[in-house]
Amino acid sequence: MLLAGYMTPHPPIAVPQIGRGEERKIRATLDSFDKVAKDIARLRPDTIIVTSPHAVMYRDWFHISPGKEAFGSFGRFGAGSVRFHVSYDEELSWAIAREAELASFPAGTMGEMDPSLDHGTMVPLYFIDREYTDYRLVRIGLSGLSLEDHWTFGRIIRKAADSLGRRWVFLASGDLSHCQKEDGPYGFQEEGPAYDCRLMEVMGEGAFEKLKGFPEDFLDKSMECGHRSFTIMGGAFDGIEKNVIRLSHEATFGVGYGFCMYHPKEEK
Repeated sequence: MLLAGYMTPHPPIAVPQIGRGEERKIRATLDSFDKVAKDIARLRPDTIIVTSPHAVMYRDWFHISPGKEAFGSFGRFGAGSVRFHVSYDEELSWAIAREAELASFPAGTMGEMDPSLDHGTMVPLYFIDREYTDYRLVRIGLSGLSLEDHWTFGRIIRKAADSLGRRWVFLASGDLSHCQKEDGPYGFQEEGPAYDCRLMEVMGEGAFEKLKGFPEDFLDKSMECGHRSFTIMGGAFDGIEKNVIRLSHEATFGVGYGFCMYHPKEEK
C-alpha cells in the first residue's frame, strides 16, 4: 500500500554539521524536513523508496541499487563524522527489476558503479532518521530517457511494491532550479525562477500529469535536477486520488528547495 509521497530537496547545507549556522537562513526548509520526518514516523512504513538524481545514473537505464545494505557519509562536505548505514529491501528491489523485465522496460540492478549512498539520499534521511529508523530502503537512480518513461517506471514500482504487500512511502528527492541568483552556483537565468514558479504550481495542485508537458529545453536551461524524480513519483500515484499539502519553497542560495506531501484520500 502506498501510504504517502514526498517531494523533498537535498541541500547539504541544511545539515548543521555542514551548514555551521548557514542553515538558519533556510528555516522554512528545515521546518519542512521536520514535518516530512514526523509524517513518516506517524505512518511507520515498512519501506522508503527514494529516487535520487545523484544515485547511479545512465542515459538509457534506470539503476536500482542492489544488495542488502549500504553506507555513506558527508565526508565530501567536510562532515565525515555524519555517517549512514541503511538496510535495503532486497526483495522489493528484485521485484521491481522483475516487473521491469516482464514489461521489457530498461531498469534493474545491473551497473552498480558506486555502492555508497549519495547526498540526494542522505540529506532527507538525516532528518527522517531523527524521527524514525524502522524502515528498509530501495534506492533508485534517474535516467536520460523521456519523461513518459519516468512516469511508466513509477507505475512499475508501485505494481511491484503492492504485489509484495508492502506499506511504503515514496521519497522523490530533487532540487529545483540552480540558476536563480547572480551569486548562486550557476548565476542567473530567467528560466530558473520561471521553472520554480511553474513547478511549484503543478506540484502544489498535485497535477502530476502536467510534469510530462515541460519542454526538455526549458528543463535544461533552468538547470533543475529533480524533475524526473518527481515524474517517477507522479507515475506511482497514477489513478490515485490524493490530498496535497504544499509545505514550502525557498531559493535563498540561488537553488530552489521545494516541499510537498501527498496522501491517498483513504490515508489522511
